[in-house]
Amino acid sequence: MSEETRSETYAELASVGPYGVRPGHALITMVEPHPGHEYAYNRWYEDDHYYAGAMAMPWMYAGRRWVATRELQELRTPEKSAVARPVTAGCYLSTYWITEGRYDDHMKWTVGINKRLNRDARVHQERTHVFTAFQDHEATVYRDGAAGPRDFHALDHPYAGMILQVVDTEGPEERAALLERLRTRELPRRLAGSPAAMVAIFRPTPLPGDRMTYVKQVEGVDTRLTLLWFLERDPRECWTEHFADLESLGEGEDAGAGGRVELVAPFIPTVPGTDLYVDQLR
Repeated sequence: MSEETRSETYAELASVGPYGVRPGHALITMVEPHPGHEYAYNRWYEDDHYYAGAMAMPWMYAGRRWVATRELQELRTPEKSAVARPVTAGCYLSTYWITEGRYDDHMKWTVGINKRLNRDARVHQERTHVFTAFQDHEATVYRDGAAGPRDFHALDHPYAGMILQVVDTEGPEERAALLERLRTRELPRRLAGSPAAMVAIFRPTPLPGDRMTYVKQVEGVDTRLTLLWFLERDPRECWTEHFADLESLGEGEDAGAGGRVELVAPFIPTVPGTDLYVDQLR
């Protein structure tokens, strides 16, 4: 068996390279199962793909699935989104952390395993990737400073909700200015006293040329920021009071430090191994 799986190589690989716990990179993927295939898609992802296509891979050390019921989909803004068309598209969100400095190593494995899964007919085809991107971590802003879970705990801590927010800017310099404003001023102000414990900020990275054909190349590599808000309350309970105005987050008084919010989408966590919420998607 060791000869077939090259087990000796694992010991060699484990002795080199970064092995910290920081989420230096993420996979963020929002998917819409085709009408009539919701249950089949969910069972495939729960029973097979979450593990074989994600968590079993090297350096992908944490993951969580989220769902947007129709009620949550209807809270999304803006009505005309450059990310989701229509803005309600993409009722399932999966988020994964990848060890800092291990993106290239992980990508070699994920491209290889997904080709194998396709060959073995272990990929559910009745779905559309609305927003799928590997991303590099830029910053995490905490509501409570050093108290509470860190970002590397975020996908294991039992948060009650998540908001996916996508902001576009005019170019790399504008994105850098916006990131600085969000990190130092805007997000600390908005987090104070809110049900959100932290916001993790990422920027998208281009997918490799040998990616699977059903996943389109990433947009906004030089201009986009992706924000993940981790909520201690169900977003439906606190939306109007705390998050209904997130569409204005990209607007800034500072010259060159503004952006266009292209998606604000709340989710709640799925319950692993179940079909809970599948009947509430449409």
